[in-house]
Amino acid sequence: MENSQFKILLVDDETDVLEFLSYNLKKEGYHVLKAKNGREGLVLARDENPHLVILDVMMPEMDGIETCREIRLLPGFADTIIVFLTARGEDYSQIAGFDAGADDYITKPIKPKVLTSRVKALLRRHRSRKSPEPPVNLPDLTIDREKYVVIKDGKEISLPKKEFELLLLLTSRPNKVFSREEIFSSVWGNDVIVGDRTIDVHVRKIREKIGLENIKTIKGVGYKFEA
Repeated sequence: MENSQFKILLVDDETDVLEFLSYNLKKEGYHVLKAKNGREGLVLARDENPHLVILDVMMPEMDGIETCREIRLLPGFADTIIVFLTARGEDYSQIAGFDAGADDYITKPIKPKVLTSRVKALLRRHRSRKSPEPPVNLPDLTIDREKYVVIKDGKEISLPKKEFELLLLLTSRPNKVFSREEIFSSVWGNDVIVGDRTIDVHVRKIREKIGLENIKTIKGVGYKFEA
């Protein structure tokens, strides 16, 4: 797929940042859409169906976290790559972004070559539509990969994207111990830099929401789903 076939939506309330991103991405041949706030971005996302959305976190009217969450609720946006562009690098900010459904974080200021390199890496993750994947059926637990829901004791439980992908990874091979490095690579990707506690926080939230005792902590190594 050529760059010109990729649509990238930029959402930032700072005009100079918006123009900087737009200029450098257009130079690479991408089709670029621009919005000055979250509400505008949400409308453009719905109307244009971009392959990649780059969102500022701190914006008036509707911040990036809320915008990301709303975009994920739009039909057909489960696989759209969503990235946060922000000057904030704290763990809690990143975790909030991933919980809202983000795939990655880019910290500004960013050099043009680094920006275009990251965008290329992100778009490589873009997946064309595939035939529906069957649910994962475990005792007392069903994981629906198409709807991004978990069914436990007949009750549907919605999880943020990264929590869902982490649970799916652990249950893909029951009793296998996944190292922290394997989990980071599979769920967040090698290009993403997140805090050391990110996995632990996500596992804790999965346990709280689903009540699973099957997810075991292997000290100094990682986690496993005990069948």
